[in-house]
Amino acid sequence: MQDSSPNPQTFGEAAPSTWPGERLGLAASGRGSIARVGRRIIALLVDWGIAMLLSYAFFGSEALANLIIFMVMQVVFIPTIGGSLGHRLLGMRVIALNGKWVGPWRPLVRTVLLCLVLPVLVWDSDQRAFHDKIPGTALIIA
Repeated sequence: MQDSSPNPQTFGEAAPSTWPGERLGLAASGRGSIARVGRRIIALLVDWGIAMLLSYAFFGSEALANLIIFMVMQVVFIPTIGGSLGHRLLGMRVIALNGKWVGPWRPLVRTVLLCLVLPVLVWDSDQRAFHDKIPGTALIIA
């Protein structure tokens, strides 16, 4: 007889969370809880604005330069200071769910998926989109 209980590690089969981050063992609110959407959007706008300013200063109005600068900022700052400049200014940080250092590959995967946009639009009840689920990360309140 096969066990039909859902595996919380499988996409889409776990029961919904009572609060964002519950299934991940994170706090319901405050420090160590999942960062909410409003903060995330503001942090994204801060990061994009910084990338635009740097792009304009060094490359004129080149859109590809803006995207590359944004990506480099994400990949460099997440493993070194715990999040992008926007994340840190708004009191958030990116963690690896295994409790270890996020390392260089998680920010790279997360950033590529973030820049593809579509993976960012698919969320679960823990308020984690595919750009966080696939590399095994979460954006929390620091």
